[in-house]
Amino acid sequence: MNTAMLNPKRGRTSKWISMLQHIKRDRQFLLLLLPCIAFFAIFRYGPIYGLIIAFKDFSVYDGILGSEWVGLEHFQKFFNSFDFWLLFKNTLLLGLYNLLWSFPFPIIFAILLNEVRSQRFKKSIQTFSYLPAFLSIVIICSMVIDFLSPSRGLINQFISFLGFEKIYFMIAPEWFRTIFISSDIWASMGYEAIIYLAAIAGIDPTLYEAAKVDGAKRWHTMRFITIPSILPTILIMFILKAGSMFRIGYEKVLLLYNPMTYEVADVFSTYVYRKGLLERDYSYAAAVGIFEALIALIMLLGANLLSRRFGGKSLW
Repeated sequence: MNTAMLNPKRGRTSKWISMLQHIKRDRQFLLLLLPCIAFFAIFRYGPIYGLIIAFKDFSVYDGILGSEWVGLEHFQKFFNSFDFWLLFKNTLLLGLYNLLWSFPFPIIFAILLNEVRSQRFKKSIQTFSYLPAFLSIVIICSMVIDFLSPSRGLINQFISFLGFEKIYFMIAPEWFRTIFISSDIWASMGYEAIIYLAAIAGIDPTLYEAAKVDGAKRWHTMRFITIPSILPTILIMFILKAGSMFRIGYEKVLLLYNPMTYEVADVFSTYVYRKGLLERDYSYAAAVGIFEALIALIMLLGANLLSRRFGGKSLW
């Protein structure tokens, strides 16, 4: 019989001794983790304490602990406001369109790029597709605005050349979502395709050789070898993408929208920015931020459950 079962105290002591031995053996590797641990402790877990202000009438002079406790008052105020349904609809549609269009494009691009036989042409396409990933969101949005400018934009010059009237894209609400999703595809397609190209590179080459011997065409190898082989990677990326569907960053929306497009462009993150930083209603903004985070968590758990049930792969 195991001595740890006969003497639980001795078993616990031996576990501590074993853990200390592992720490001593791997101390150099553990030291490399310290900056990462410090970063998450300071910038990720530390600010969680500040979420208390969502349940208080926060005052800068009284501080977090000294402010009056109001419970769910800010949440009720937000749910009963007209802004709630508008923000929910805009965030849901932008996130859903982004998932439906931005997610499959890198997969298709990676599969098609893998079929290119000319290495020089392939590397050139890869280089050009990666370039937007090295540009800041400010530069990308500035380029979008310049391209769509009614006076000097290339798009409107082409439209005018064809004999049609110029379109004021940036102030037309019906064009905002198309512009947002299209620019996101252009900016992220090449960078995200790297993951799928790496997964394709890990496929056993003998599978393609056997398929060629059997007379399979390139379409058949893509359909029956490439896509099934990278399906686990696709499912994992889908879970991550679906989990962040509601977490639309305020930076890009803030740079592209204007009062003319608020009705279709205003989302939770931009609303939190205006209420928290511009109007200084910190408690109300914190409540909206918590609600957005909860919805994102539910989406992540739901996507993970669906992936495990129907695809057999999940993050946990």
